[in-house]
Amino acid sequence: MNQEQEQPLSEKESKQEEDQPKPQKHSIFDDVQGIVIGSMMAAFGIAIFSHMNFLIGGTAGIAFLTQYATPFTFGPTFFVINIPFYFLAIKKLGWEFTIKTFLAVFTVSFLTEVIPMIFEFGEINPWFGAIFGGFLIGSGLLALFRHKASLGGLNIVSIFLQENYNISAGKFQMVVDAIIIMTAFFIVDWKAVAFSVLASIALNIILAINHKPGRYRGMS
Repeated sequence: MNQEQEQPLSEKESKQEEDQPKPQKHSIFDDVQGIVIGSMMAAFGIAIFSHMNFLIGGTAGIAFLTQYATPFTFGPTFFVINIPFYFLAIKKLGWEFTIKTFLAVFTVSFLTEVIPMIFEFGEINPWFGAIFGGFLIGSGLLALFRHKASLGGLNIVSIFLQENYNISAGKFQMVVDAIIIMTAFFIVDWKAVAFSVLASIALNIILAINHKPGRYRGMS
């Protein structure tokens, strides 16, 4: 009797799987526009943070701290810090992901140097700057993730953990961000650190809600 009941259920589940639309592969144009726009969004958010002495976690946070504590600016520092992580990306995530990530990191590094030259920031409310900047960077990262790219560094590690161990990229990034932001107390004003925490929460809300395993069916 149980076998008779299980058979129709199994057939029904198989039919539902067949009826689901198959993932559509991204075209080269899809990937290019996704990486360019995602990088631009992230770079603009980073420029806002740099203007306000805010920071985030990951390799970007290390680049921010370096900028605030030394004569080196964010762009070149961010680019150099990411170099060692490409070896992990090649070995674990493949050449395609690594090349896309390299292009995204280069674009962000370049734009963060150029944006202050062509866009003059005035007075920005710190609450707005933290939340809006966090949303911008989070949305930029989301676009990159969905086109099999990242901003290197710990983003590579977070993508690797999600792809291979089903660990949420957003939750992992949030933990790492908290550690790096705590270090910032020794370098920047405590108010800037407090707003950086808010910015980090805003950034990771975008990822935690919108970048869950199995939710997005597009492929590169």
